[in-house]
Amino acid sequence: MFKKILIANRGEIALRVIRTCKEMGIKTVAVYSTADKDSLHVKFADEAVCIGKPASVDSYLNMAHIMAAAEITNADAVHPGYGFLAENAKFAKICGDHGIKFIGPTPDMINAMGDKITAKQTMINAGVPVVPGVEGLLEGVEHAKNAAKEIGYPVILKATAGGGGKGMRVVWEEDEIEKAFETARTEAAAAFKNDGIYMEKFVEEPRHIEIQVVGDQYGQACHLSERDCSIQRRHQKLVEESPSPFMTPELREKMGDAAIKACHAISYEGVGTIEFLVDKHRNFYFMEMNTRIQVEHCVTEEVINYDLIKEQIKIAAGDKLSGKNYIPAMHAIECRINAEDPYNDFRPSPGKITVLHQPGGHGVRVDSHAYAGYVIPPYYDSMIGKLIAVAQTRQEAIDTMSRALSEYVIEGVKTTIPFHQQLMKNEDFRKGNFNTKFLETFKMQ
Repeated sequence: MFKKILIANRGEIALRVIRTCKEMGIKTVAVYSTADKDSLHVKFADEAVCIGKPASVDSYLNMAHIMAAAEITNADAVHPGYGFLAENAKFAKICGDHGIKFIGPTPDMINAMGDKITAKQTMINAGVPVVPGVEGLLEGVEHAKNAAKEIGYPVILKATAGGGGKGMRVVWEEDEIEKAFETARTEAAAAFKNDGIYMEKFVEEPRHIEIQVVGDQYGQACHLSERDCSIQRRHQKLVEESPSPFMTPELREKMGDAAIKACHAISYEGVGTIEFLVDKHRNFYFMEMNTRIQVEHCVTEEVINYDLIKEQIKIAAGDKLSGKNYIPAMHAIECRINAEDPYNDFRPSPGKITVLHQPGGHGVRVDSHAYAGYVIPPYYDSMIGKLIAVAQTRQEAIDTMSRALSEYVIEGVKTTIPFHQQLMKNEDFRKGNFNTKFLETFKMQ
């Protein structure tokens, strides 16, 4: 087992990893930018190293600074968390070249799933259902027009190196395609330094349902059931839950089997997520694989009583997989509490938290790095924390979440708490009648 782990991240996920490391008797190293010097992950780690200025490129994306911090503290492993360098094959290779274990998949596995065209072909070869689309990248507008005719409208243009909705455009008819193609390509180039665009059939009324998977170094893999992440705004998730209210036992078995096939196709090692689109007829299609821990991993942990960070570390250390395929025994819902103004198009609201009271009680979990007096910097993701409610049934979990939200007091910045309070009272949400387009018609009161 590792003696010391450097956490190459910040905020609540860095604190989350530190907590599990403490329970496992592993020393921790926090890295931080000058903007994060007062963050809790810095205070709770055994050691802390400043790695640069506030901008991510000067700190949390600066591989040389992170590796220097690992070497001077004698860390024997690096946990990347999510975001930043978590799915960066180059960083994983650099860690390996320096004799430091990257807690995650190998560079080859990251590359295999990181490029969406390669990932899609890998899934086709493995017998995993994929959305109908064009093989390879679009060569230009005429190619896009001809491809759309063959697939049938509506279609969606996507950046091959994309994520978070960048470089993505839905096209409903031919006269829209030229503008959409050029816009998507320009946006992709700016966001990812890669303007490659591909095309797929646009799945109408889709649910975003993902399967949590774990694989070890010995070819074993299992799934830990599903999470429904359909409540999202501009492709950014706001609420996640497990199990999905749309799921049936038959669909869970089929999607679970497909997720295991995906793992075996690349001999996957570590914790990961296979993301699917599921249409209103319960046909499901592979969307992408995230080769890292997810923000919403807490939902799965609560419904099956399973520490995913601990499993991640143990697998990286060479342990055999300790899990099996799971069916949720409880129901959990997670609300992302962001420093955003839901009454003003979710505009970011960085600043100082003057008052903070976090909820508690039976069935309530809060993962957060915030405290009264903490200043939310404007340079990073606006997440303050994650509020998770767990109960025997979905309705009970919603009621627990509503109660917990009423106790959650944050002053000094705008937050998404009012949005979540209203969502928990929405009849369609309570009945499970929603898809990824739900928030397009949801109005704040």
